[in-house]
Amino acid sequence: MSGVGWSRLAQAVAERMPAVEVDGVWVFSTLRHEGREWGTAVLSRLDGDRRRIYTARYVLAVKGKERGKFESWVEEVGSGPVEALTQLLQDAQRRIDDDQPPIPVPPEDWFAAAADAQPR
Repeated sequence: MSGVGWSRLAQAVAERMPAVEVDGVWVFSTLRHEGREWGTAVLSRLDGDRRRIYTARYVLAVKGKERGKFESWVEEVGSGPVEALTQLLQDAQRRIDDDQPPIPVPPEDWFAAAADAQPR
């Protein structure tokens, strides 16, 4: 997992929720088609005695007139007791409908990439 799309998606997530509450990140393989790149991540967030599961997605124009255009979405797709992580992830993956299993990424690495991409 590297690239502008992932770091911008991590920034968008950090604007929506405290990064310190995210205790798990799983990324799916990016897809490229017709000058665009699509990426999807699943995030686990601790919220008191609940665990919330989100999908975070982006589309990035990598070619053409709109090159650099970026859009992202973050959607809560499930919640449950803190100990229900395995079941929540399975449910989230079914909703995403991707054949490739996601790759776990330490949250601190995922958000660090976003911080490194920030202009100083």
